[in-house]
Amino acid sequence: MKNFLAGLALCAAIAAPVAAQKKPAAKAPAKKAASTIPAPLLAQGSSVYKQYCLTCHLADGLGVDGMNPPLAKTDYVLGDKTRLTKVLLNGLQGVDINGEQYRGVMPAQATLTDAQIAAVLTYVRNSFGNKASAVSAAEVKAVRAGK
Repeated sequence: MKNFLAGLALCAAIAAPVAAQKKPAAKAPAKKAASTIPAPLLAQGSSVYKQYCLTCHLADGLGVDGMNPPLAKTDYVLGDKTRLTKVLLNGLQGVDINGEQYRGVMPAQATLTDAQIAAVLTYVRNSFGNKASAVSAAEVKAVRAGK
């Protein structure tokens, strides 16, 4: 019995330091890189979107199948800024986007200012899961001049 109790004490002594060890501290979640797009520009773009784009492209930017194309992760939105700017300035009809045909008519939004167009395009290029560079009012002005 003495040997049994001595063995039990020895096991407890060996196990105690192991139990006292702490788990490694959990790593802090990685901080998201700060957006290089100014918040006021995105807010202005959101406002323009809600007023002029929301009805057709919807709150989630997914559009309406066969009618109004999605703005989420499409070549038109994430690709060439000049082409995208021309869509707002000149409108668009019957277009194939990412292999899908859309027959809706997008009216020209040329009455918007260069700043409004830049803001809404920047907003769209950075919403709905998109991540792309901003569009400047100067870029819009240049496209408008060259239409």
